[in-house]
Amino acid sequence: MEDRQTKVAILLAELAAKYVQQEANPNPLITITRADVSKDYKNATVFFTTIPEDRQDDALAFLKRSGGDMRRYVMKHMRIKQIPHLDFMVDYGERHRQNIDRLVTETGTETTFDEE
Repeated sequence: MEDRQTKVAILLAELAAKYVQQEANPNPLITITRADVSKDYKNATVFFTTIPEDRQDDALAFLKRSGGDMRRYVMKHMRIKQIPHLDFMVDYGERHRQNIDRLVTETGTETTFDEE
C-alpha cells in the first residue's frame, strides 16, 4: 500500500472504532482491528473481532446495518474527496493470534524452537 493509502486506512479504522464505541451495544464488544482501502479509494474493508467470539454474526449484522451512518460519520471527520463504500469482515488473522496467545497462557509455557 502506498503511504497516503496507508494513512487513509489507519484513519478510517480509527474513525470506525470511535463510531462503534459511541453507537454499538457493548454486548458483544466489537473491536475494529484494521481497514484496507482500495487504490481508487472507492471501497474499504473494515476488519473486526468480537468478545464473545460466538457473537460475531450479530456484530456483522449491526455493522452492515450501520454502514451508511458510519460512512456519514467518516465523511464528517475525514478530509478526503472520495469517501469509500464500507464493507465489513471478521478479522480471522487477529482471531487466530488471540487463540494462540490464549493457548500459550493456558499451558503456562512458551514454546521455543532449537536448531539442531
